[in-house]
Amino acid sequence: MTAAVHGHQARKRFGQNFLQDMGMIGRIVRAIRPQQGEHLVEIGPGMGAITEQLVDSGARLDAVELDRDLIPGLRVKFFNAPNFQVHEADALKFDFTSLMDDQQPLRLIGNLPYNISTPLIFHLLSFGTSIVDMHFMLQKEVVDRLAAQPGTSQWGRLSVMTQYACQVESLFIVPPECFVPRPKVDSAIVRLTPQPPQHPAEDLQLLSDTVRQAFGQRRKTLRNNLKGLVDEAGFADVQIDPSRRPETLTVAEFVALANWRFRQAG
Repeated sequence: MTAAVHGHQARKRFGQNFLQDMGMIGRIVRAIRPQQGEHLVEIGPGMGAITEQLVDSGARLDAVELDRDLIPGLRVKFFNAPNFQVHEADALKFDFTSLMDDQQPLRLIGNLPYNISTPLIFHLLSFGTSIVDMHFMLQKEVVDRLAAQPGTSQWGRLSVMTQYACQVESLFIVPPECFVPRPKVDSAIVRLTPQPPQHPAEDLQLLSDTVRQAFGQRRKTLRNNLKGLVDEAGFADVQIDPSRRPETLTVAEFVALANWRFRQAG
């Protein structure tokens, strides 16, 4: 069953849950601290609950919305706001740098549907220095994975690749009663701040591939999961025990394995 908000049916296929709690909306906007002169991009503005306060900040705001039924309402609601523009587009395929006509880096904000959150974050990481920071509302389980530490069950490919490129801060929980319709799980706000990697990879695609292969079967050892990619001499060269499991490796150790592969290919 879907719930209607101001006449709009929340759509399951878009993973829509509309934020309604004004106190929580204020808390999220205070965490973002939008300033006049900044260039904000909101992914999935929905009914415009957070959008309104972002527009009021005086910052330039571009909104990217996939549900075409919501766009007319947003255009009417903000028709007299010269700093607001909405784009009908799929954020998973959208080139965010196309919005940078002023060459000013972007600040991204969004209540991201669970079903696209992981691929969307990987897509956004590819824009690197074009983004100042990202504030997202996600299922708490995803935020826990983004902010996880090595040696925990949440540590995985999403953690490694995000922490390679960004500082990750889990800010606070947003309970189900803040939404219509109510989700069955807690959400949380995360801040991702892109920064130069502490341990640079020679080839980012090779790092991504190494991490993906390493976590292919979590219960197996690196020796098994990286078979044919890193040999015993390679593990010895980077001083990593091949009998370890992938969730015990740090970002720096994954980079060391990827850079070893890069040197062998060269």
